[in-house]
Amino acid sequence: MATVTLNQAEKTYANGYKAIHGINLEIQHGEFTVLVGPSGCGKSTLLRMIAGLESISDGEISIDDKVVNKVAPADRDIAMVFQNYALYPHMSNYNNMAYGLRNRGHSKSEIDSKVREAARILQLEDHL
Repeated sequence: MATVTLNQAEKTYANGYKAIHGINLEIQHGEFTVLVGPSGCGKSTLLRMIAGLESISDGEISIDDKVVNKVAPADRDIAMVFQNYALYPHMSNYNNMAYGLRNRGHSKSEIDSKVREAARILQLEDHL
């Protein structure tokens, strides 16, 4: 796991709409964090910024003290869990969990071990 730090992170779209207003947040190694709020409040935008799927307009996002504002998503070495079990609905829950590991070239046995361990920790074994 890693420490994730947001320092005055902002997201302003080309049309001038400010979706994220200078958020400061630190998620320590091992912490479990939940973002809640009404639809359209910026939860998904914030997660996409942390993952690198959405650019950051101002401020900094750091993972383990390394600023990752311009680091590609695949090189950030982080993972997230979403409220829906299946990020890719056409794939099984197991394959959704294994997807990133397969893309990084892990062996089948290592993928199976890691997916099952993550499912155990999250109490999702019955959904694999």
